[in-house]
Amino acid sequence: MDKETWSRRRFIGQAGIGVATAMTAGALESLAGVTLTYPNDGKLALLGGKAIREGKSWPAWPHVDDNVISKIVETTKSGKWSRIQSAQGTVATFEKAFSGLIGSDFCVATGSGTQALSTCVEALNIGPGDEVITSPYTDFGTISAILTSRALPVLVDLDSESFQLDPDEVEKHITPNTKAIMPVHIMGLPANMERIMAIAKKHGLLVIEDACQAPFSRYQGKPVGVIGDLGCFSFQASKAIACGEGGAVVGNNQAMMEECFTVQNRGASRAGKNERIGPKYRMNEFEGAILMGQLDEAKSRFETRDANAKYLSEKLMAIPGLTPQKQYEGTESGSYYNYAMKYDSEEFGGVDRAQFLKAIQAEGVPFTSYIREGLHRAPWVDTILNQQVYKRFYTEQRLRSYRESMNLPKCDEITDRTLVAFWGSAVLLGGREDMDDIVNAVTKVYENRSSLKSV
Repeated sequence: MDKETWSRRRFIGQAGIGVATAMTAGALESLAGVTLTYPNDGKLALLGGKAIREGKSWPAWPHVDDNVISKIVETTKSGKWSRIQSAQGTVATFEKAFSGLIGSDFCVATGSGTQALSTCVEALNIGPGDEVITSPYTDFGTISAILTSRALPVLVDLDSESFQLDPDEVEKHITPNTKAIMPVHIMGLPANMERIMAIAKKHGLLVIEDACQAPFSRYQGKPVGVIGDLGCFSFQASKAIACGEGGAVVGNNQAMMEECFTVQNRGASRAGKNERIGPKYRMNEFEGAILMGQLDEAKSRFETRDANAKYLSEKLMAIPGLTPQKQYEGTESGSYYNYAMKYDSEEFGGVDRAQFLKAIQAEGVPFTSYIREGLHRAPWVDTILNQQVYKRFYTEQRLRSYRESMNLPKCDEITDRTLVAFWGSAVLLGGREDMDDIVNAVTKVYENRSSLKSV
């Protein structure tokens, strides 16, 4: 984009937002309508200038206050540290409270989000010889949960604008052995559940939602996590609701949820009968205490993050070369574990993503590339293909075609060139001045993009 076009777009953007066009010494109006004050001549911090956020800090996360501490002390003094010691303990209390907040009929707490996903796979009797379609762009816990039951995780390519599973690719990879689809609500925004549920219904498949990053997100009038057959959440320390490690399975089908309870309780049902295969995935009472200590404010924090993300999207959409993550029709709100964007190096004058990230980070704004490579490029693929259990339950032809299917160009484009993001759990709890700093940093880097090409 040439200088004249940029100036025209900038003026139109200002006029549309109602920003005064008068200029003052040392100050400019950003395209997004946020007053941008440049120290001195506006030199990039990477090149020796003063950073936009010099001397400022972001909100701390996880949040610790007297309420959280008192819950831990109370649990310690009680001597009831395992959920099996009390039917009214912190874990059981949390399960009831969380299902009420999420909007599910039932909840079973686990020791992590990965354990929650693994519980679902096992509870739905998915095992050797079966296939589960899921995303290559996720934490390895998603894949690990499928591998733990010795099923085959089938990875398919993404929508390059939403970073979510492409439903067309999902349908192409369904085989007679496919038992379930595991969509990942990556970054905390809903996947294309309308299409995914339609595909699942057409082919008679189960749907396990990996909503580990997405508590309270809503899509087409429904909370994420209860759209499919089962949904899973994570309470790891970086998540929007945190207890160090922890997770939960939610659902509305009582029979399925009872199977989930039995699986996570090392195969023992609520009646105390040892009924099936199951690891011990129980959440402990200290994790339940920490969660109960912050649950009262969890929804309001979600609303703060969602409102700040919406504000950022409105502003950043006006800046060339940085497009907020695409949201599917019917998306009402997002948890924003990460706030993600698609970076276009051409709009930034040919500056590659790595150099852009260095420039933004120098301004005090913590953009990263997030996941550095898709899981289809990780060593686990060759590991399982050489294991006897997979050779026994999958034909040689199927394993060969599986290896050949690990060519996912859109995912590669996202990880290698286009995605930039920042951690939302903490940053999006900031005030509007903090959000304006993000917009200002992007604008400053854009307006000085030509100086980056020689660095």
